[in-house]
Amino acid sequence: MGEIPRQSEISQVVPDRCFTRQTITSLAYLLQTLLIQVAVVAIGLAIPLTKAMIPVWILYAFLSGTTAMGFWVLAHECGHGAFSDNRRLQTFVGYVLHSMLLVPYFSWQRSHAIHHRFTNHITNGETHVPLVVGGDGMSEQAGGAKELALSRAMGRSSYGLLQLVLHLVAGWPAYLLAGKTGGPRYGRSNHFWPRAPFSNKLWPSIWAKKVWLSDCGVVLTLAALFIWAKTWGLASLLAMYVGPLLVVNIWLVVYTWLHHTDTDVPHLADSEFSYMRGAFLSIDRPYGKILDFLHHRIGSHHVIHHIAPTIPHYHAKKATYAIKTAFPKAYLYNPTPIYLALWHVASNCIAVEREEGSGRYLWRDS
Repeated sequence: MGEIPRQSEISQVVPDRCFTRQTITSLAYLLQTLLIQVAVVAIGLAIPLTKAMIPVWILYAFLSGTTAMGFWVLAHECGHGAFSDNRRLQTFVGYVLHSMLLVPYFSWQRSHAIHHRFTNHITNGETHVPLVVGGDGMSEQAGGAKELALSRAMGRSSYGLLQLVLHLVAGWPAYLLAGKTGGPRYGRSNHFWPRAPFSNKLWPSIWAKKVWLSDCGVVLTLAALFIWAKTWGLASLLAMYVGPLLVVNIWLVVYTWLHHTDTDVPHLADSEFSYMRGAFLSIDRPYGKILDFLHHRIGSHHVIHHIAPTIPHYHAKKATYAIKTAFPKAYLYNPTPIYLALWHVASNCIAVEREEGSGRYLWRDS
């Protein structure tokens, strides 16, 4: 990896316009995603709710969940302050969108800010922090040796399949409810409950109150879903909402997992870590024109998002071009097709071990 530029060098090469937010433009992208989702829901309303149509409903879940992921990305921009300079509008939009997806907005905003501040830090990182061979369970994630042994016992293919299921299906709720894959510094956190028996280290000062405020939005959504089930039936709720939501969660894990994990991307201890080094350990990947359109380029222009998270997605392409041109040795891009990259990471990124004489933690697959 090449020499990491300073934040001042980023400001010199990225056009000033990229750091500006246009509320009308952001709202236009929200309207675009909304209109697409309305069209998809109209398709769903035309599909009979019968057992014979279950295969069609599964396809519908993938379609609807894929288009609805656009809402997640825009809510994510609100959490970073990248949606609008109007803070009240921005908070309202982010809170509503995330609550509708059963995401506690302020809780996530706080934990996600920690993730950005300590990207790929071996102890202070948040989400997809790996197990460590020889880890002590206090300052480092323990269990790396046992995980390597499990991989050997199961075989590479079976282990990779298990990791895909665990991450894609259970990963997001496990993170929200128990802080799974979060850094050891924060203990077992819960994004809905900022006090014992869970750790409160992610929710200092006023953030604990914001967790409860986040819960209000989720509870209102759950109440609406209960009314939906009572009025139109549980089958309708499962087909039109629950199935697509599971797919949204899958996309979320795919993006975050592949953004920060690959066999040649290390994690760092304090002695090696800086904000900019962590940001440049993010990986851009080729998601294709359709997904880039639906998901507002969240996967193909993610490095710049970690460098300067208040840059809105509609400026990310130009900003990415600027940094990869100016700092080609530092910028990470992996052209591997997504399905192959996902399998490679699931079956090979098992545990890390500290490199002798350094603060770098490198992946071991055996």
